[in-house]
Amino acid sequence: MKKNRRASVRENPLSGYLFIAPQMLLMLVFIVYPVIKGFKMSLYEVYGMDSYFVGLANFEALFTDATFVKSILNTVIFVVAIVVLTILFALFVATTVFDKNSRYVSFIRGSYYLPVMVSMVVMSIIWNFLLNPSNGLISYVLGRIGIDNVNLLGDVKTVMPVIIFVTFVGNVGQAIILYLATMIGLPSDYFEAAQIDGASRWQRIRYIIIPLMKPTTAYLTIINIIAVLKIFVVIQLLTGGGPNNASVTMMYYLYQNAFIYNNTGVASAIGVLMFVIAILLSIPQLKSFVTQSKER
Repeated sequence: MKKNRRASVRENPLSGYLFIAPQMLLMLVFIVYPVIKGFKMSLYEVYGMDSYFVGLANFEALFTDATFVKSILNTVIFVVAIVVLTILFALFVATTVFDKNSRYVSFIRGSYYLPVMVSMVVMSIIWNFLLNPSNGLISYVLGRIGIDNVNLLGDVKTVMPVIIFVTFVGNVGQAIILYLATMIGLPSDYFEAAQIDGASRWQRIRYIIIPLMKPTTAYLTIINIIAVLKIFVVIQLLTGGGPNNASVTMMYYLYQNAFIYNNTGVASAIGVLMFVIAILLSIPQLKSFVTQSKER
C-alpha cells in the first residue's frame, strides 16, 4: 500500500501546484493585475468617468515637466545615497562586532534594530519636532552654541541630506542584522586556516568575510533600491516636497498627480517609469547574486 501511494504521488505532479495555487492566485490578483492595469492606465487620460486613449502623450508631458525632471534627480540621489550609506555602515558595524562576546553582539543588534521597529510615521513626527526651527531640540542646541536661525528642512541645500539621514537611521538596522546573521553562520574552517597562515584581522575581513558577503550585499542592495523608491511618509510629514520642490521624489510626485491634481494617467506613467527603473537597477545585482550562488 505504501509503495502504491508513493507511486501515485510521483505520477501526479499536479499535486504540487495545488499547494502553491492560493499564493499564485493572490500574486496574480494583487501584484500582476495591478501592474498590467497601471501600464494600461498610463496610455489613457481620464476625465471624470470617461477615459481617452492618448498613447505616449503622458510620458511626453512628464519629460517636459521641470518638476518631474527634478523628482528624477532627487530620487537617484536618494537611492544612491541610502544604498551606499546603508551597505558601508552596516558592513562596518557587522565586521567590527561579529566575533565579539555574544551578549555584546545581541546588544548591538537590538540597539540598531529599534528604529526599524518604530513606525516611519512616528519616526517622522519625532524628527519633525526635533528639527522644528522655532522650538525644536536641534535648533535649541545649535542656538546654544551660537548658530541661530537654522531651518534645516526649509533650506534647499540641507533638506535632502536631512531626509537621507532620517531614512538611513530607520533603515540601517535591518542590514546590520542580516550581515551579522550571515557572518555568524560562516564556517569556522576559513578563519582557522587564515589564523594558521598568520592573517591579520583586517586581512580576514578583506579576503574572507567581504567576498562571502556578496550574495547578502546583492540582496540588501535590491531591497533597499525598491524600498527607497517607495519612500513617501518621510517626505510627506517632514517637507511636503518643499522647499521649492527641492525634496520632491518620483513617488511623491506620483501621489500629487493621483490624489491632488486628479491626473491618474500621468500618475500611472510615473509608476511605470519607477517600475522600469527598479528593474534596471536590480538586474546587475540579480546577475551577481545568481553568479555567486552558482560558484558556491
